[in-house]
Order: sequence, then C-alpha cells, then structure tokens
Amino acid sequence: QVQLVESGGELVQAGGSLRLSCVASTLTFRVYNVAWFRQAPGKEREFVGWITRNPGNPLIADSVAGRFTISRDNAKNTVYLQMNNLNPEDTAVYYCAATQIEFLSTNSADWHYWGQGTQVTVSS
Repeated sequence: QVQLVESGGELVQAGGSLRLSCVASTLTFRVYNVAWFRQAPGKEREFVGWITRNPGNPLIADSVAGRFTISRDNAKNTVYLQMNNLNPEDTAVYYCAATQIEFLSTNSADWHYWGQGTQVTVSS
C-alpha cells in the first residue's frame, strides 16, 4: 500500500506560478510511475501528466504543455508539478496517483493509489 500526500495548492493570481509536491510513504518509491490529475467543479477528472519510474521520463497533456512540468526526486520520495503562467481555467483540485503497472494510461481508473488532493485556485 502506498500513501500519497499532495501539498502546495493555494490561491494565486493569473499569470502566477505554483509548485505542487506529492510525497509517497513507500521506501520503494522509485519503482512507481506517478501521475497528476485535476478535477474542476462539475467536470470529470482530467489527466495532467505523468513521470515514469527510472529514468523518469515525463509526459505532459497538450492542454498544459509549455506551462507545466513534472519532475521527481526519488531520494525525497517526491514528485513535483511546476505550474507557470496559471490562468483561471487551471482552478481545480490536483491529485497525484501512482502505479507499478508498466503500461501507462491517461485514464484515472487505471491508476491504483491516490492522494487526497490539493486545491489550486487562480483568480483573474
């Protein structure tokens, strides 16, 4: 069982930046693929991006490409989501998720472990 805890969400003005963190409880964090999803009120959960286990290759959704990046620090059991040039449409609860399955999916149902989420609110 892997426990994930997100942090870093807050209220920010449009054009601003935030860095979200996802800390995992497992000592074998390096073997997990990790993804970020987000869910806005009244909308379905949306894939934001993932980063694979070693060598840590990232994939970012087209909707946020060029503004968001994902990185990981296995020594700290942490995955980061750097978000730049935020706009009000980025307002959502952001979740990290993890899986050991090798074939990765942008479907949230295919990810096994989830954090509780962190709220990001972007004001115009």
